[in-house]
Amino acid sequence: MDFLIEGEGPTLLLAHGAGAAMDTPWMTALSAMLAGHGLRVVRFEFAYMAGRRTGGAKRPPPRVEALAEEYRAAIAALAAEGPLFIGGKSMGGRVASLIADSAGVAGLVCLGYPFHPQGQPEKLRTAHLAGLQTPTLICQGTRDPFGTAAEVAGYALSDAIELHWLADGDHDLKPRKRETGRTLDDHLAETAQVVAGWIKRRAT
Repeated sequence: MDFLIEGEGPTLLLAHGAGAAMDTPWMTALSAMLAGHGLRVVRFEFAYMAGRRTGGAKRPPPRVEALAEEYRAAIAALAAEGPLFIGGKSMGGRVASLIADSAGVAGLVCLGYPFHPQGQPEKLRTAHLAGLQTPTLICQGTRDPFGTAAEVAGYALSDAIELHWLADGDHDLKPRKRETGRTLDDHLAETAQVVAGWIKRRAT
């Protein structure tokens, strides 16, 4: 398993979203910002995504249970020293949330959590979040089509979960500049600062 590693400090292991690799501009920019705040950021890819790099078919992700086992394998392969925090972008964060309690990690960071499929708010992916015991930070755009601020307010979530809302952010946390005067870089910088502070408070 290949990792992209940058920075020094408490380790945050991140997985990518369903349709984008670990080295997209979004993942690269946020990872660099997190490293700049004193974190050791480690990125990895699930096998279906890594297979695309060698000319493999552009297949959709396998079942989430299979991805969960791959995430466990990434944790084992990394063999991080000190407290380990896990998480990811969208699907990557969802998979991490499914194994966080049993993996015994220090914390969980979800970046744009897919509370339900887009356009299907009745198909919730929140059952396990009600009893989650691992300290968790979810950074979410208020107009994320996979879970808006108004929708999430009605969900039963564990007291272990903290939410940080990015005003007018979409699923990539990107705001509409005309509406807010802010850019994606502004929101990524805010996210990096919040995540790094949250992790450092729990890593000591």
